[in-house]
Amino acid sequence: MSTLPVNWLTEGLLDFEYKKYLLLAYLKAARNEFNKQRLYPVFSDLIMHYRNLQQVKAHKQLVYESFPKRISRADFEKLELVYEKIVNDDETMQQIEEIIQYATPLFTETLEEGKELYSFVERHLEISPVGITPMYHNEGYLFLDAFPGKETHVYVYNITVFENTYEKYRGINTKHLQTVRRGLAQTHEQLKVQLLRERQELPNPAAFVAIAKVPMPLEQALLPIAKRSLVKYVTGLAA
Repeated sequence: MSTLPVNWLTEGLLDFEYKKYLLLAYLKAARNEFNKQRLYPVFSDLIMHYRNLQQVKAHKQLVYESFPKRISRADFEKLELVYEKIVNDDETMQQIEEIIQYATPLFTETLEEGKELYSFVERHLEISPVGITPMYHNEGYLFLDAFPGKETHVYVYNITVFENTYEKYRGINTKHLQTVRRGLAQTHEQLKVQLLRERQELPNPAAFVAIAKVPMPLEQALLPIAKRSLVKYVTGLAA
């Protein structure tokens, strides 16, 4: 799809009509992705761009933490130097603020569409434990059942906790192990027992199944939301 550079506000021709053209093309492509129920990675990019607009509007600065992982600290520092020069130019900054004023409600509107899609997918995703759940839930197996079909995508997951001055975050890493066809002879419980026999590195793992109730793309919607839903579910167990 059409993408928007992370430094689109300062990159290239600093002209309102040009920036408007870039923005509208990007948002149109984002909506097309949503229409196909492809939520990621476009939803994350939209959030990043929106946060940057808000930071620039409020503080006239860029915030490294808002940028995606693909931009390095060194690249960000170069971008920051360019931006500092622009901030010191009143005429140029006035154009930037005009672009921000135009872009903010458009980002807000498109983000709302993304939130509605996220909520729809989340509502039609059912998470439950498989077998007896141990006291430790931060690593184990995630069984993911797409709709329709009888295939189960098996992932090993690990939840990490990190915090800054203000709040605590939980992140999740997954690794795809296999995809199996289920039936009367291969239930989720039996699949867990099989994994216990085959993989000795997790002797007493937690296991959860996420079952989709409606069709949705695996990589662009189902898996990312299942991972976030699992973090939320496990956090609730630990409360």
